[in-house]
Amino acid sequence: MNTRRKLLIALGAGAIAAPLVCFAQSAKVVRVGFLGAASAAGGKNRIEALRAGLRELGYMEGKNLVIEYRWADDKYDALPKLAAELVKLKVDVIVTHGTPGVRAAKQATSTIPIVMAIVGDAGRAGLVANMARPEGNITGLTFSNPELAAKRLEVLRDTFPHIKRVAALHNLDNPGMATVLNSMEQSAKMLKLDLQQVGVRAPGELASAVAAMAAKRAEAVVLIEDGMLIGNLAKIVELAAKHRLPAIGLPELAEAGGLMAYGVNLVQTFRRAAYFVDKILKGAKLAELPVEQATKFELVLNMKTAKALGVKIPNSILLRADKVIE
Repeated sequence: MNTRRKLLIALGAGAIAAPLVCFAQSAKVVRVGFLGAASAAGGKNRIEALRAGLRELGYMEGKNLVIEYRWADDKYDALPKLAAELVKLKVDVIVTHGTPGVRAAKQATSTIPIVMAIVGDAGRAGLVANMARPEGNITGLTFSNPELAAKRLEVLRDTFPHIKRVAALHNLDNPGMATVLNSMEQSAKMLKLDLQQVGVRAPGELASAVAAMAAKRAEAVVLIEDGMLIGNLAKIVELAAKHRLPAIGLPELAEAGGLMAYGVNLVQTFRRAAYFVDKILKGAKLAELPVEQATKFELVLNMKTAKALGVKIPNSILLRADKVIE
């Protein structure tokens, strides 16, 4: 009797354990490829936001998620090769950012879904033909970079009514810069500002670029969104402070010590990118995932930097600010 009971218990335990074993064996580990334009250190905040977004949706690294990272380390000509590596790994989805990154991923594959964590003017850049119903293998988040960069000139003029000369710092290797600079030139003419276009290709050129702005008597610098430049915000802020140049750019610039910011919070867009990854992994068709246009723009002021530069921020600007860093 005891032997029979033991046998029945053993069989019962086996019946319970078997489905658990099958479940564990069938639990799929998804592979996400991340193609970064900058360096791992430069993209740390945004990567952490993406990972946090994925965790909230149930994806845990080491359990059911593997992220394959490929970093161009500010060398955009390396992006196509890195994108091809991710394709060879047969990742389930590729997450990338910026026009150079998305173009490289698009050239590498027409079948693996690509999520844009953020890119300026996906439509104008020819990355997505139909924003409402993506027809290819790309979706994600975008914003209007030309209008945003032009708006920063208006914010500068409102803050410093007597300003005359403004420098625009951009990446010469980013094909998305042409339309942005054109929009800024038009805005500068309307505001009667002299716009100096200062382009760089690598972090090593930043020091001489900012020194050139100061030599040409620029009174402020506008940072145009670009992966390499965003990855080197600390260096840009340091150089701007050295030459006593008020700097305006994306929110992270002000948080890093720049004077002010007007733009899209990229940390939030990278977190939002996890939503697209999740939908794709669960079988959604890309045509059902419209490209999202960023509509919230933050005005951030760094009063500590204003004090260090000896500049006064008008009350009208303070009242408009979404965030003031004391």
